[in-house]
Amino acid sequence: MQRALRLIPKALHYPQLRFQYRYKGMLTPFIALSAASHSFQRYFSSTSNMSTLDVDDSLAAAAAGLELAPQPLVGDATVESIQHPFSMHGRVVIKKLLATPKAFVGQEVTIGGWVKTARVQGKGTFTFLEMNDGSTPTNLQCIVASEVHDLAAISATGTCVILKGTVKDTPEGSKEPIEIKATEVVFVGPSDASTFPVAKTKLSLEYLRSIMHFRVRSNTIAAVTRIRNCLASATHRFFQENGFLYVNTPLITSSDCEGAGEMFQVTTMLTTAEELHKTPMPSDEDIARAEGAVEEMVAKVAAMKEAGEKAKKIKKANKDVESRRARVKDLKLRVAAEGGLPRTLEGEIDYSKDFFAKPAFLSVSGQLDAEVYACAMTSVYTFGPTFRAENSNTTRHLAEFWMVEPEIAFCDIDGDMSCAEAYVQYCCKAVLAECRDDMEFISKHFDATAIDRISLVAETPFRRLPYTEAIDILLAHIAEGKKKFEVDVEWGMDLGSEHERYLAEEVFKGPIIVYNYPKDIKAFYMRLNDDGKTVAAMDILVPKVGELVGGSQREERLEVLEQRLDEMDLDREAYSWYLDLRRYGTVPHSGFGLGFERLVLFTTGMDNIRDVIPFPRYPGHIL
Repeated sequence: MQRALRLIPKALHYPQLRFQYRYKGMLTPFIALSAASHSFQRYFSSTSNMSTLDVDDSLAAAAAGLELAPQPLVGDATVESIQHPFSMHGRVVIKKLLATPKAFVGQEVTIGGWVKTARVQGKGTFTFLEMNDGSTPTNLQCIVASEVHDLAAISATGTCVILKGTVKDTPEGSKEPIEIKATEVVFVGPSDASTFPVAKTKLSLEYLRSIMHFRVRSNTIAAVTRIRNCLASATHRFFQENGFLYVNTPLITSSDCEGAGEMFQVTTMLTTAEELHKTPMPSDEDIARAEGAVEEMVAKVAAMKEAGEKAKKIKKANKDVESRRARVKDLKLRVAAEGGLPRTLEGEIDYSKDFFAKPAFLSVSGQLDAEVYACAMTSVYTFGPTFRAENSNTTRHLAEFWMVEPEIAFCDIDGDMSCAEAYVQYCCKAVLAECRDDMEFISKHFDATAIDRISLVAETPFRRLPYTEAIDILLAHIAEGKKKFEVDVEWGMDLGSEHERYLAEEVFKGPIIVYNYPKDIKAFYMRLNDDGKTVAAMDILVPKVGELVGGSQREERLEVLEQRLDEMDLDREAYSWYLDLRRYGTVPHSGFGLGFERLVLFTTGMDNIRDVIPFPRYPGHIL
């Protein structure tokens, strides 16, 4: 009962969930007739995102303020309620079927999925197929007799099968609550088990990275994918429920938000270079002849003027002079176009010939663009891909990654920290409530502390401390001989992963927020504090990954922002539009960025960031 009372308040936080009531060992669905709100009642009875709530008896439910209306246990639920709305043959979703398995005993269903394992039994008269459609980590057992279909054609690992059959109860003590006895095999997508790369045996994550197009068929990557989906859904829910507008910021930009310079350039000039490469390079003689033609025409015009020719003829001759001069310039520019790239006569790349008529890059952040909308719509967020051309092969870096970036007008650093904390905790609670089976798989096979770590962050208030205090703590622990770091600790340094994780894992043993960082290690747009040495910036540090969120109050004072641009040797003209936001109706505002892959990494406990994104891009690797 204690577990029930602990989980039910979490259910109130996720009104889209439908729970099940387990009474004296029997699994019985229920709907809430009376709950915290009308909205909760409405969503409580939805058929999506089912989870299981163990309750010893009805007293626990009554203590939570719920009135339960039990539904019949066996055979009275409708198959239509668990069918995928857009699938052929009325295919049911395995996750929904297994959520209330006994309710469908005796009914006809259509199953579609991929064979994980197969066991031919009864001297070849039937086979047990373990099938999975990707909706759940749990396989569904299907029995196919030889008279229904050729067993050899459907028993290879990786085979796709659509079959119709009857839901059967399993004997007491069986691992599976139900099984499907097939009456017809509708479709078979064959697979050769001898060459199929995802074998039944446990495969290393490194090997799975080498078969990127198949790795999602492994249990591990499938579990990570469902958890990632849950976190993405929770992200949108959190911001939508708190009045934020979703804004799509551009992927192509002319601004370097971080000022790091490690950006992928976007250009069409390489195509032009290919065309130029096909044209012959002009020789010195070609240029000399063209210059001679100009001199010849100039002399002709002079003679025409001296002879008193009509102005109309002289004008036409002058146009011929300009045309010949343009020809000379084109020849010289072609010679200057080293490697085929268009260049000025001074040898600089001529970006006026490029698609955008200026240098353009893939964005490293949508923050600056999100600020534009926050300064009119108050609360916005962007959630999309970003790019960094950092030539790094560590387990923490990707060339393409996703960022969650809210921006909030009328908000200072304190509100920013509160928003970031609430968002992280919301996501942790969502995973615990909606992906319990996947998290148990992760805990069993990869990180035994994963569930405890997420629970700790979900339920623990984040400790807040200034950067200076964090440095003092690290120096004190070094002086006391408690810890040695690879990188020396001093005020003004940018905390590394080893420092961040030590603070979160060893000192505070939970999530913390470090704020008021030195201005020299932070971006130009962060608000300068009154001390003139620090900025109103903050980082959330959590166990396992260190920094999870980075944010700040943005500098709303025009003159201070201009000064910061000058200090960092950034071109004011390039940021003129950003400065305009301060010239016309400036507003105090704040925001933060969360690397979505780091959130998945923290949640799943995986060690390599390449294993928590569907198609990782890193130096030398692209599918």
